Amino acid sequence: MINAKEKMNWADMADKALSDVIPGREDALAILESNDDELLAVLDAAFRVRLHYHGREVRVHVLRNAKSGMCRENCAFCSQAIGSYSGVNRYTLQSVEQLVEGAREAHDRQAVKYCMVTATRGPSDKELDVICEAVERIKNDIPIEICTSLGLLNDEQAVRLARAGVHRFNHNLETSREYYPKVCQTHTYDDRVATIRAAKKAGMEVCCGGIIGMGESLQDRVDLAFALRDLEAESIPVNFMDPRPGTPLEDVPRLAPSECLKALAMFRLVNPQSEIRVAGGREVNLRHMQPLALYPANSIFTEGYLTTTGQGYERDMEMIKEAGFVVAELTPA
Repeated sequence: MINAKEKMNWADMADKALSDVIPGREDALAILESNDDELLAVLDAAFRVRLHYHGREVRVHVLRNAKSGMCRENCAFCSQAIGSYSGVNRYTLQSVEQLVEGAREAHDRQAVKYCMVTATRGPSDKELDVICEAVERIKNDIPIEICTSLGLLNDEQAVRLARAGVHRFNHNLETSREYYPKVCQTHTYDDRVATIRAAKKAGMEVCCGGIIGMGESLQDRVDLAFALRDLEAESIPVNFMDPRPGTPLEDVPRLAPSECLKALAMFRLVNPQSEIRVAGGREVNLRHMQPLALYPANSIFTEGYLTTTGQGYERDMEMIKEAGFVVAELTPA
C-alpha cells in the first residue's frame, strides 16, 4: 500500500496518458493499491483521459442471450457452464425472426450496439447460418451496429461473420494468463487469444475484456489490462463478479465500490482510446456509487445481462442524464 509520503501524482499520470505515454505496470498497480482517500483524484485523472477521447457520451449496448444454458465448457464463473446448477433457462439458438426483433428492441432503447451471445464452445455450421442470415436482415432494416459473441472461432468462421456485416466480435480473456487455468480448463487462454486474432484478421473490431473479483490478485488485473492493450482491443468490457448460486465461485465475496472504480480507472489509463464498458455486476458491486463509473467508462449495457437483470432502461437513462453525460448516437458509416 502506498503511504502518504509516496502518493502518486495522478494528474501527471493523466497528462502522460494524453501524450500517449502509457503508465508502466508499477504505476498501474499503484492505481489499484491507492488509498481510498485518493479515489476522487484517481477518478479525475481517468476522467480527463475519457473526456479527451470520448467526451461526455455514453455508448449504450444491449445484449441478447441467443442460446442459453447449453454450454459444455467449465468456466467457473458462468451459470450456463457444464457442472453449474443455477437453474438458468435452457434453449437452443433462437430463430432469425427472434434475433431480428431483438435488434429492433435494442434500437428503440437508443443502443448503438446489439450483441447476440450464445453459450457454447463455438458455433456449428447451422448456427452460423442462422446468425449470418439474421445479421444480413438487421443490416438491411435497422440502423444499429452488430456484435456477436459465439465462443471460439477459426479464420473461416470469422470471415463469414465479417462478410455478413458483423461489426465487432466479443470474446473475453476473462483474467490474466497466469490465473486463467484456475477459472477454466476445457479450453486455454491461447484459444481465446487465437479467436481475437482471427476476428481482427477478418476485419472486425474486437470487444475483449474480463471479470474482476474472481479471486485473482491485483497484479493479475494489471496483466489483463496490458494484454488487452497488446491485442489492441477497441472495446473493453469490465465485469465485476456477481457470484451465481450453483457455480464453483458462488461463495466469492462481492467487491467494494471503491475497488471497482479503481479498476475502471486503471483500465482507462492503460487503454486511453479504447471504449471502456462498465459491464456485468455494476449494480450489485458499485451500488450507490454507480454514477461515478461513468467518469472512467464511456459505455454501459442496459436492460440486463445474459442471465441476470439490470436496474432497467429507464433508470440507466436517468443515471446518465443526472450525472451530466449524454447517450451517444450511432454515427452513420
